[in-house]
Amino acid sequence: MNGKITVGLISDTHGLLRPEALELLRGSDLIVHAGDIGAEGVLAGLARLAPVAAVRGNVDREAWARSIPETEVVEVGGGALLYVLHNLDDLDLDPAAAGFQAVVSGHSHRPGIRWKDGVLYVNPGSAGPRRFSLPVSVGCLGVEDGEVSAHLIEIKPASR
Repeated sequence: MNGKITVGLISDTHGLLRPEALELLRGSDLIVHAGDIGAEGVLAGLARLAPVAAVRGNVDREAWARSIPETEVVEVGGGALLYVLHNLDDLDLDPAAAGFQAVVSGHSHRPGIRWKDGVLYVNPGSAGPRRFSLPVSVGCLGVEDGEVSAHLIEIKPASR
């Protein structure tokens, strides 16, 4: 694939797939869900927009979630490798040494972007029910010519 690839990032939906999140992810070439999906229908809803790669989070314990892996390696744009897991504290490899351009995680409900050792770490935050005073958000990862970039988008939900 040539040109820029857009990867929609979502996490910690906890069974709630907000229409605002769907609208923000519309136009993605791929959607990555970083766990705590919460309900079987969430991934099906996202798959109506784009192909979905997902990992299982700590709340994903029901039968429908058993086939979802705890970690996932996703190749994007013919060369950029993403490592996806729910809880960054469970990272048991060196992403830079393993050749990953980005690590996508969730769990904390705190959106964030940082670089470490040439690897982009992105947590899109929580797109599910609001928790404490944390924002409701999704993320977007851009991949072009093997280079990655990211930004976060806060959702101003009507309710919940």
